[in-house]
Amino acid sequence: MSAADQLKKFFGFDAFKGNQEAVVNSLLEGHDTFVIMPTGAGKSLCYQLPALVLEGTAVVVSPLIALMKNQVDSLRGFSTENGIAHVLNSSLSRKEVLQVHSDLHEGVTRLLYVAPESLTKDENIELLRSIPISFYAIDEAHCISEWGHDFRPEYRNLRSIMNRIDRKPVIALTATATPKVQSDIQKNLGMEVARVFKSSFNRPNLFYEVRPKHQVEKELVRFVKRFEGKSGIVYCLSRKKVEEVAETLRTNGIKALPYHAGLDAHSRVRHQDAFLREEVDVIVATIAFGMGIDKPDVRFVVHYDIPKSLESYYQETGRAGRDGGEGHCLAFYSHKDIEKLEKFMNNKPVSEQEIGRQLLQDTVGYVETSCCRRVFLLHYFGEVFDEAGCGEMCDNCRNPIQHYDAQSDLTMVLELVQQTGQRLKAQHLADALRGETNAFLKAHKVSEALHYGKGQSNSELHWLSVVRQAVVRGFLVKDIESYGLLRLNEKALQYLANPTPFSMREDRDYQQMEIDEDRAAGAAVMDEGLFRILKELNRSVAKKKGVPPFAVFSEASLSEMCFHYPTTLDELKQIQGVGEGKARKFGDDFVRVIAQYVADNGIEKDHESVVKSVVNRSGNKVFIIQGTDRKLPMDDIARSKGMSRDELISEMEHIVHSGTRINIDYHLNELIDEEDIEAIFEWFMAAESDDLREAYEALDGDYDEEILRLVRLKFLSEVGN
Repeated sequence: MSAADQLKKFFGFDAFKGNQEAVVNSLLEGHDTFVIMPTGAGKSLCYQLPALVLEGTAVVVSPLIALMKNQVDSLRGFSTENGIAHVLNSSLSRKEVLQVHSDLHEGVTRLLYVAPESLTKDENIELLRSIPISFYAIDEAHCISEWGHDFRPEYRNLRSIMNRIDRKPVIALTATATPKVQSDIQKNLGMEVARVFKSSFNRPNLFYEVRPKHQVEKELVRFVKRFEGKSGIVYCLSRKKVEEVAETLRTNGIKALPYHAGLDAHSRVRHQDAFLREEVDVIVATIAFGMGIDKPDVRFVVHYDIPKSLESYYQETGRAGRDGGEGHCLAFYSHKDIEKLEKFMNNKPVSEQEIGRQLLQDTVGYVETSCCRRVFLLHYFGEVFDEAGCGEMCDNCRNPIQHYDAQSDLTMVLELVQQTGQRLKAQHLADALRGETNAFLKAHKVSEALHYGKGQSNSELHWLSVVRQAVVRGFLVKDIESYGLLRLNEKALQYLANPTPFSMREDRDYQQMEIDEDRAAGAAVMDEGLFRILKELNRSVAKKKGVPPFAVFSEASLSEMCFHYPTTLDELKQIQGVGEGKARKFGDDFVRVIAQYVADNGIEKDHESVVKSVVNRSGNKVFIIQGTDRKLPMDDIARSKGMSRDELISEMEHIVHSGTRINIDYHLNELIDEEDIEAIFEWFMAAESDDLREAYEALDGDYDEEILRLVRLKFLSEVGN
């Protein structure tokens, strides 16, 4: 029976996709086999079908319980025999373990999924030595390489463990492998002579987009609402951010659940299953989610935070549009996120830091580039791609920046590489061309090079862009073994001998884009006519209540009302600095006046712009209120939540502005005398503004900023709430 007949018999499919048939035949013929196949191209079938055909049990090494569970459930659906596939890991009960042993010894089980940690246990090695093995499948094989995005040391021992059990053919599979990672995998598994099957990394149905991280929660909510009723994944780097973003989406009427390693196993399984069964539309997750999840109709993948490597990015975006349908991949980018990721590396060994920083710089190159994102991404994985083939399926091709001739810039970069003995990385080249002075350039005497400082008139971003384009278009080779040193190749030498026009586009300056959007947002917020009306109303209500105007609503809150036009108390509660308490105490007059203004002026409210924020998103509100009620020292409260003292006071200000009282008298009384508190209190009562600088100057600089903030907290808590 041919492989195609077996495919029809076991899975009901009429034809293989891509390289699947060649891979299956290679394994059936007993060859070591290496498979690089993009997410969604059907890697799992490459070992599942041979396992069902061959005698014995195939041992599948997989890094995630979620992946194993999903595939086992799927395989059992194709068979009348429930024991055809099993998981062997620490989550099983004693009864379940005995059932696995029984099915293995009776020859019922054709696929046994194990985590690499489980495979190292002596009792499991002895178990596998007692049964016939058909082959080993190493899924997510990039975990073997230190240059892979998800390196796991336990993967490095697989070769010796497999030899202890029984030498059989090995199939290694991954969706993401640069040439360096591929070489590492083959060497470590002792399969240098394996048959290699490498599919194109291009996913033509995916649209790639990067946006500056500006008002990101509002941007995210609006984006997700465009896909109402469709499935999507939002990736965040921290568990805390996962919880916050999931709550924000739910607050805005989007069915969303969190998924991260901090949840108990039952909750993770429940949330995953709810997503697969389409009881929720969006999963907000750390990278722990998605590996091997067989959901073909994910319509969007959002990176709330930029990932640490392009391998991670590619694999995670690859979970969109696996059925060949629409798949929108949106990443939010801020250089501050890169700085955070770099800080996280500081405590790692030097070699890991070097690798991590190079992977991160490749990611920065991708998000900041103005050339075709598909060309950049595929080049990273060693694949040549013509920009014309993108079909405007990335933001840069759909909205291109004007080209210019950079012949002289490219020539200068290549000549500088030559002049400095090919010992520089991209950042060093940019620094040298701009005439920067630092320890590295001094140590390597780069200032003696002919072109040192010749590019001062252009920005660092410009020179990094020229270097990236030179790499992507084959004029420079990045030496991975030397952590990214740039080398000239034959094409570069030919170019230097005979320079020709070199068309390129300036990279996008996302930091400047964020600044520009902030300015634009500031200019667009204000309906001046309504603002004047609300400011007068604010004074009137304050006078009636016997409090200063800022104790009713701040100018920032009034400005936001002039953009969103809240006409109900529920809408008013979503305005920054309002919240439940203030809306209930002061809100009726304001929503009545705004509703009248909207009607009189024929204003159509833009409901798309109304995004509900989650009050006190950090989830610390109750803890802080309870802590102050119990008169705990503020430093202890801050330490318990991993905050600085300044961050704690900011959280308290947020709580008070939203209309909830906090009693910090016990703390203030330890810091200053009651007479001083009364003096500051009286100043705020008579002031037009709660500006701290005005308070500092009016009170002759007798009190520092923290004292003034704390007394202002007390004032707003007692008078405004």
